[in-house]
Amino acid sequence: MIHALSPHRLYRRCDPQALSFTSTAELEPLTTPLGQARALEAMEFGVEINREGFNLFVLGTPGLGKLQLVKQILAKQGQSRTPLHDWCYVYNFDDPQRPRLLQLPVSMGQTLCSDMKQLVEDLLTAIPAAFQSDEYQRRREEITAKFQQHLEETLHDLGEEARQNRIAMMRTPTGYTLAPMVDDKVISAEEFEQLPKDEQKKIEGNIEAIQKKLQANIRAAPLARRDMSRAVKKLNQEITQFTVEQFIAGMEQQYQDQTNVMEYLSAVKKDAIENAEEFLPNGEPDELEDVDSAEGRALGFHRYRVNVIVDNTGKDRAPVIFEDNPSYQNLVGRIEHVSHMGTLVTDFTLIKAGALHRANGGYLILDASKTLTHMYAWEGLKRSLQSHQVNISSLEEVLSLVSSLSLEPEPMPVDVKVILTGEPMLYYLLKRYDNEFDQLFKVAADFAHRTDRSDENSLLYARLIAALQQRKQLRPLNRDAVARVIEAASRHADDSNKLSLHVDYIDDLLNEADYRASKADCEQITLEHIEQTLEKRNFRLDRMREAYHEQIIRGISMIETTGKVEAQVNGLTVMAVADQAFGSPSRITATARLGHGRVMDIEREVKLGGEIHSKGVMILSAYMANRFAQDKPLPLSATLVFEQSYGGVEGDSATAAELCTLLSAIAHIPLKQSLAVTGSMNQHGQIQAIGGVNEKIEGFYDICEARGLTGDQGVIIPASNQVHLMLRKDIREAVAAERFHIYTADHVDDVMSALADLPMGEANEQGDYPADSVNGKILARIDELQSLHARYRKSGAGERDNDGAKADD
Repeated sequence: MIHALSPHRLYRRCDPQALSFTSTAELEPLTTPLGQARALEAMEFGVEINREGFNLFVLGTPGLGKLQLVKQILAKQGQSRTPLHDWCYVYNFDDPQRPRLLQLPVSMGQTLCSDMKQLVEDLLTAIPAAFQSDEYQRRREEITAKFQQHLEETLHDLGEEARQNRIAMMRTPTGYTLAPMVDDKVISAEEFEQLPKDEQKKIEGNIEAIQKKLQANIRAAPLARRDMSRAVKKLNQEITQFTVEQFIAGMEQQYQDQTNVMEYLSAVKKDAIENAEEFLPNGEPDELEDVDSAEGRALGFHRYRVNVIVDNTGKDRAPVIFEDNPSYQNLVGRIEHVSHMGTLVTDFTLIKAGALHRANGGYLILDASKTLTHMYAWEGLKRSLQSHQVNISSLEEVLSLVSSLSLEPEPMPVDVKVILTGEPMLYYLLKRYDNEFDQLFKVAADFAHRTDRSDENSLLYARLIAALQQRKQLRPLNRDAVARVIEAASRHADDSNKLSLHVDYIDDLLNEADYRASKADCEQITLEHIEQTLEKRNFRLDRMREAYHEQIIRGISMIETTGKVEAQVNGLTVMAVADQAFGSPSRITATARLGHGRVMDIEREVKLGGEIHSKGVMILSAYMANRFAQDKPLPLSATLVFEQSYGGVEGDSATAAELCTLLSAIAHIPLKQSLAVTGSMNQHGQIQAIGGVNEKIEGFYDICEARGLTGDQGVIIPASNQVHLMLRKDIREAVAAERFHIYTADHVDDVMSALADLPMGEANEQGDYPADSVNGKILARIDELQSLHARYRKSGAGERDNDGAKADD
């Protein structure tokens, strides 16, 4: 039989007098996570172990304070996993497309960056000054004078040779011309024609010979000029080398312990010497450059810059990086581009570090869901963990969206502990479907979402409330308010013997209560402020529930709460939308007729029923066959449906109600509509616990209360759900006044008997039930259907039942 619950069993109260304080201001804030000993131990192990693949996945439902606890534990980690360094990208003089990576001691990165900037500015001033020196000018003039002297001597000798052969070599604006002479005077063409033919031929031969020599000299002039230029360039390099070495010598002494920096400075020195003219104004050693002009021109020497991508200056602890937007480029870094004359160009100074670079030697915290939803971010993260290095490449290159030439920076070695946070289902899916996941994330910290509600934990919960209150600098709570928050935590946990560990829920509750205390100009948060907060929060989210219940109260959605009706039961459902959940009654009806033992679930047939709901219908079918058709066929066909349900039905919490509806339809037994039923069942008829019991009871109560309580209305729930009850105050008061009732049941027979207001009946030795019992009426109806079935089979009719199922032979 069903058992009525007394009011004190509908709610577990927290006695404020049991709390040994008057205000949270007296409490020491809780510094360790309540109820998370398992997760805490796993996190400490995962953080401290320094072995490959022992990265950490922190799993738990949202709002448990996972991220806060991770940061709290990491804040205690003093020494970094590996020694910290600064990391810089510099120009690769051998292969500009592959920038070099420099690893430097902490704070040396910015120092090198400043030193290189100063070096360029110094060279832009010193090199032009060196070229203005008297020594340089003298040596340069010697080179140019030597060239000029050689050229003039060559031409002079050729001119003397020509004169001796009675030929004049004259300079013209376009070069040189040759003309015959007589008596050391140039003659005209007419005078030349008057000379004897033999003499003309001789002069022409001489002119031709001199012409060839002149052309040879003219052709040799560029080569001589080239030699002169080489000599000048060599001189420039010597002067530049002397100047550069003067400035770089100090840097080499400063960085003598850094092999990679020494190699880089050597390459810088070589490049500066080879390109000395770039340090001169207009590329020529004509005039001295002032300091301001040098600083301006220094901005153009990109290749001598140092791009510090990781600067650990002033850091003596392991870096802890939380990347809230874990895109591919935010994780592995990116190469930016700038527009130049309509074309996107880049260089090593536009390389930007990613979270993996910044977390090197420390810890990187990521949201697993966000990481997986960003294109290629998950693959990029795994690749870096597997290879122990970060290879910067643009997402466009990965997707082959661009074909332009880009940079290939030298990969950076990394040693980083990655901590992922996410929901349990995501963790299990990754373990199941990602073959590399187990090798990379070998430690799981599983956060509990609730803890036992013991006296000790209640005091610890009060300290947790004090910690939240003091952290947010809220008003202290008196103990009545704390007791009410503890009760609200039990309701949020859906269990009177548990406390919710969703810190965000309590945090939001305290913030709003503090607001209401401030509006009331109170120095403390009191019970009244907590009650107002809970009431207002429900009110803000109550529009959908009110609209749904209004449809029932107006008779649009048909629910009866009085009287008796055959083949009809009030089941209870929970509507859940985002963070709002409310209960509501739903009419379940059934039909039964002559057939061949098939129970049709209409919800399933039209694909509105879920798998678990279909399982429940199959269980009740098995229960009926086991009770009423162990040694004979069950000659009926039946249908079950949730009336006016258009959004799908899932879950097995209505199985007991569906069975009672079906039994009523078979035996034509009217059932009470003043009682609503919730509970799943097994094949033996035992009633099993369901979820959302508080919301379901409150949903049916609200409908009954709106129509007027009659005193015989109530809800039947599984006995095992009694510990989950944390019902509203108005329902407890109605139960105390016997205007509403909460019953528990252990077996479906108890439920059916209560709804039918008839005994189920006990079978005698022959297996017969009393005629006025529920079982007796059902068996009597089955016997009638068997007789009809036999008569139709004898006549050859009815080979198919009314729902189209083929008859079994």
